[in-house]
Amino acid sequence: MSSTYVAFVGTRRFARGSLEEVVPAAKRRFEQGVEERLAMFDERTGHPVDLNFDHDDAQLLASVKARLEPAPPTPSPTPRGRGRPKLGVVSREVSLLPRHWEWLAQQRGGASAGLRRIVEAARKEGREEEQVGRAIERAHRFLWDMAGDLVGFEDAARALFARDFETFDRRICRWPVGVRELLGRMLADARPSDA
Repeated sequence: MSSTYVAFVGTRRFARGSLEEVVPAAKRRFEQGVEERLAMFDERTGHPVDLNFDHDDAQLLASVKARLEPAPPTPSPTPRGRGRPKLGVVSREVSLLPRHWEWLAQQRGGASAGLRRIVEAARKEGREEEQVGRAIERAHRFLWDMAGDLVGFEDAARALFARDFETFDRRICRWPVGVRELLGRMLADARPSDA
């Protein structure tokens, strides 16, 4: 999943886009001389992106990409067992009480199919709450890093975790536009659909 990145000097946004757009813009801004902190964030996660301006543009971009790309998964040697590995089905042990096994055995498709339906239903039900939680986490990461010294920070943080978005918006309404807009994008998934 590709990300959008945002760069700030102090609390003023000066670049937004892909890594290939924002990293060179940050380097140019750094070379112009900046008195305030120059920071870059991943909009999808809220994490800051470390920049080492000792490199030329190509080396800087390559080093940032290398740090951001996840390490390839290492295959774990697992003994071949039951299941259908080619389809991604892996057999594992599940411990249930006898009455649970009886109920599962009566389900359409048997115990395995019944368990899969239960798991899928639980995943769908919890998806929205997970989405809201992730949005609040990423906004909090950015908020803590970028806005910790801004007026109303503590009240805004409390409102964020209380999911009181009306109060949150009031607390940040005088903050710099770039900070407010990025927080708005990060919290889009957390706000009620009628907001």
